[in-house]
Amino acid sequence: MPHIVLNQLVDLLEFSKSFTPHFQKSPLIRISSIYVENNGLSALLPIVVIDELHQEFFIQISTSPKKTTIRLLPITDPKKTDSVKRSLSLVYSMMKKFDSSLTITKSNLWEYVEMEVL
Repeated sequence: MPHIVLNQLVDLLEFSKSFTPHFQKSPLIRISSIYVENNGLSALLPIVVIDELHQEFFIQISTSPKKTTIRLLPITDPKKTDSVKRSLSLVYSMMKKFDSSLTITKSNLWEYVEMEVL
Protein backbone atom coordinates (compact mmCIF):
# COMPACT_ATOMS: atom_id res chain seq x y z
CA MET A 1 0.00 0.00 0.00
CA PRO A 2 1.51 3.38 -0.99
CA HIS A 3 2.29 5.64 1.97
CA ILE A 4 4.41 8.53 3.24
CA VAL A 5 5.39 8.79 6.92
CA LEU A 6 6.47 12.18 8.30
CA ASN A 7 8.70 12.93 11.27
CA GLN A 8 6.26 14.75 13.56
CA LEU A 9 2.73 15.62 14.58
CA VAL A 10 0.87 17.93 12.18
CA ASP A 11 -1.90 20.22 13.38
CA LEU A 12 -4.53 19.01 10.90
CA LEU A 13 -7.06 21.65 11.94
CA GLU A 14 -4.56 24.42 11.08
CA PHE A 15 -3.54 22.61 7.91
CA SER A 16 -7.18 22.46 6.84
CA LYS A 17 -7.48 26.24 7.28
CA SER A 18 -4.60 26.78 4.86
CA PHE A 19 -5.80 24.10 2.41
CA THR A 20 -6.39 25.18 -1.18
CA PRO A 21 -7.90 22.84 -3.76
CA HIS A 22 -5.60 21.38 -6.41
CA PHE A 23 -6.57 20.67 -10.00
CA GLN A 24 -4.29 19.22 -12.65
CA LYS A 25 -5.52 18.60 -16.20
CA SER A 26 -3.36 15.87 -17.66
CA PRO A 27 -3.60 13.35 -16.21
CA LEU A 28 -6.50 14.72 -14.25
CA ILE A 29 -5.93 14.86 -10.50
CA ARG A 30 -8.44 16.80 -8.40
CA ILE A 31 -8.10 17.35 -4.66
CA SER A 32 -11.08 19.50 -3.81
CA SER A 33 -11.50 19.52 -0.04
CA ILE A 34 -10.38 18.23 3.32
CA TYR A 35 -12.44 16.86 6.21
CA VAL A 36 -10.85 16.79 9.66
CA GLU A 37 -12.10 14.65 12.53
CA ASN A 38 -13.28 16.55 15.64
CA ASN A 39 -10.23 15.45 17.64
CA GLY A 40 -7.88 16.74 14.92
CA LEU A 41 -5.97 13.45 14.65
CA SER A 42 -7.30 12.26 11.30
CA ALA A 43 -8.35 13.84 8.00
CA LEU A 44 -9.80 12.63 4.71
CA LEU A 45 -9.27 14.19 1.29
CA PRO A 46 -11.58 13.10 -1.55
CA ILE A 47 -9.57 12.54 -4.73
CA VAL A 48 -10.58 12.14 -8.37
CA VAL A 49 -8.01 10.74 -10.79
CA ILE A 50 -8.60 10.17 -14.49
CA ASP A 51 -5.76 8.56 -16.43
CA GLU A 52 -6.28 5.18 -18.05
CA LEU A 53 -9.08 4.73 -15.47
CA HIS A 54 -11.57 7.01 -13.74
CA GLN A 55 -11.09 6.53 -9.99
CA GLU A 56 -12.53 8.25 -6.95
CA PHE A 57 -11.03 7.51 -3.55
CA PHE A 58 -9.90 9.05 -0.26
CA ILE A 59 -6.46 9.86 1.05
CA GLN A 60 -6.21 9.57 4.83
CA ILE A 61 -3.86 11.64 6.95
CA SER A 62 -3.44 10.39 10.52
CA THR A 63 -1.23 12.06 13.08
CA SER A 64 0.18 11.18 16.49
CA PRO A 65 2.76 12.83 18.76
CA LYS A 66 5.73 11.27 16.92
CA LYS A 67 4.60 10.86 13.30
CA THR A 68 2.05 11.64 10.60
CA THR A 69 1.05 9.15 7.90
CA ILE A 70 -0.38 9.89 4.46
CA ARG A 71 -1.98 6.83 2.83
CA LEU A 72 -4.90 5.60 0.79
CA LEU A 73 -8.01 4.92 2.83
CA PRO A 74 -8.17 1.10 2.63
CA ILE A 75 -11.96 1.01 2.18
CA THR A 76 -11.70 2.86 -1.17
CA ASP A 77 -8.73 0.80 -2.48
CA PRO A 78 -8.09 2.27 -5.97
CA LYS A 79 -5.84 0.63 -8.54
CA LYS A 80 -2.34 1.94 -7.77
CA THR A 81 -1.65 3.82 -11.02
CA ASP A 82 1.04 6.48 -11.36
CA SER A 83 -1.60 9.19 -10.99
CA VAL A 84 -2.92 7.69 -7.76
CA LYS A 85 0.62 7.61 -6.37
CA ARG A 86 1.21 11.18 -7.55
CA SER A 87 -1.90 12.31 -5.68
CA LEU A 88 -0.31 11.09 -2.43
CA SER A 89 2.88 13.02 -3.20
CA LEU A 90 0.78 16.12 -3.98
CA VAL A 91 -0.79 15.92 -0.52
CA TYR A 92 2.71 15.68 0.96
CA SER A 93 3.75 18.76 -1.05
CA MET A 94 0.76 20.69 0.30
CA MET A 95 1.71 19.70 3.84
CA LYS A 96 5.36 20.61 3.27
CA LYS A 97 4.25 24.02 2.02
CA PHE A 98 2.21 24.40 5.23
CA ASP A 99 5.12 23.32 7.49
CA SER A 100 8.59 23.35 5.94
CA SER A 101 10.08 21.43 8.91
CA LEU A 102 8.30 18.22 7.84
CA THR A 103 10.56 15.46 6.57
CA ILE A 104 9.83 11.99 5.30
CA THR A 105 11.03 9.17 7.53
CA LYS A 106 9.56 6.26 5.57
CA SER A 107 7.88 5.86 2.19
CA ASN A 108 7.50 3.63 -0.83
CA LEU A 109 6.86 6.65 -3.08
CA TRP A 110 10.29 8.30 -3.18
CA GLU A 111 10.36 8.65 -6.98
CA TYR A 112 7.01 10.49 -6.91
CA VAL A 113 7.93 12.79 -4.05
CA GLU A 114 11.22 13.79 -5.69
CA MET A 115 9.51 14.89 -8.91
CA GLU A 116 6.76 16.88 -7.16
CA VAL A 117 7.03 20.66 -7.14
CA LEU A 118 4.07 22.85 -6.18
